[in-house]
Amino acid sequence: MSGGLAIVTGAAAGMGLALARRLAADGAQVVLTDVDDEAGRAAAAGIEGARYAHADMTERGDVERLLADADGLRVLVNNAGGWIGDAQFPDAPFEDWSRALDLNLRGPMLATQLAIAPMRSAGGGVVVNVASSAGNEDTPYASPEYGAAKAGLIRFTTALGDLDGVRVNCIVPNWILTERAEAELAAMTPEERADAPGTIPLEVVCNAVANLIADESARGRVVVLEPSG
Repeated sequence: MSGGLAIVTGAAAGMGLALARRLAADGAQVVLTDVDDEAGRAAAAGIEGARYAHADMTERGDVERLLADADGLRVLVNNAGGWIGDAQFPDAPFEDWSRALDLNLRGPMLATQLAIAPMRSAGGGVVVNVASSAGNEDTPYASPEYGAAKAGLIRFTTALGDLDGVRVNCIVPNWILTERAEAELAAMTPEERADAPGTIPLEVVCNAVANLIADESARGRVVVLEPSG
């Protein structure tokens, strides 16, 4: 990375924070974004040379402000995502499932679009989209809007590939072993835990993203991450 700017969205905790730490360790000047300002500032304070920027990826103005101040941008990790609200499609109101599409698909699309110019000015760059196995399966799923958005993010990646100096790639992880996942596992009964899917260590995810950044032949590549064993 040698001093280049890297933006990681949704980086106040969990996988986003782990990715920010890894990119900083690899030499990047990291900007962490989130909507949880207290956690985001604390996270950035724990990473040498990092800074925090508030950005709600469902809000066009936030995304535009984030990328307007991106001189030297070399890496964008579109990590922010998740379910919206308590109810899911078809019970969820239009505003909730539409916002899920904004967070998980339209936000990354806009951020990618706006990242192209500063990346080209910096000599090239890499976008890594974080999708989910929910978008790569053909079985029933509890949040159809989330699965549909992640499926769209995968196809968005493969459709772009190489944008004249800006490489676009994607990881598709299954259940990642974050603190939240650890808490969910701890709350399960032994029987539920035995039936739960395996988890993917954060280090595996970070390595996959770092490899896509480093590998100049990676264009439109989709890396599926499944639990081992």
